[in-house]
Amino acid sequence: STKLDLLKNLVTKLDKLAIGGGMANTFLYAQGHDVGASYCEKDLAETAREIIRLAGQSNCKLFLPIDIVVAEQMAAGVPTRVRNLGNVDDHERILDAGPETVERLKRAIGNSKTLIWNGPLGVFEIPPFDKGTVETAKEAAKLAKEGKLVAVAGGGDTVSAMNHAGVANDLTFVSTAGGAFLEWMEGKVLPGVEALKV
Repeated sequence: STKLDLLKNLVTKLDKLAIGGGMANTFLYAQGHDVGASYCEKDLAETAREIIRLAGQSNCKLFLPIDIVVAEQMAAGVPTRVRNLGNVDDHERILDAGPETVERLKRAIGNSKTLIWNGPLGVFEIPPFDKGTVETAKEAAKLAKEGKLVAVAGGGDTVSAMNHAGVANDLTFVSTAGGAFLEWMEGKVLPGVEALKV
């Protein structure tokens, strides 16, 4: 919910906004898609709809999953399926972005000058649900190394995901701060940073 409040403030300042991970489930649910047994903050559906409206008014292109990877359990080695939106069974969980979504995100990153990344695209700690995060992170790192992209990653889970993908050292900047990174993104005053100013 903290991130949704942040998005309300940021969406008017961004050209593109990609939403993945558990947060994407809330947005998909808000749009009327079945999310099965997935993690979903249903009480925040109206906030998600408000962000979608703000994105439209601000000419911010919103990237939500167009296909997803589902499984009945969140465990390594379980059978997985790629599903189109609207085809999630009640007992299935959305655990990663699908291959079409990942390709779409990679193209969007390739057409960008700056990437601010907070949060994984799926349950990256449990392969094969790390695939979306790893593939997208490798693309961002490649572009950053080539000097075509300023890639900034922030937040504890994000840093772990970038390390898991083996790309943390190839990004432009990596911040280990979680909540503070989000507050910095929002333009809030950070007491520790203010104290260091001369």
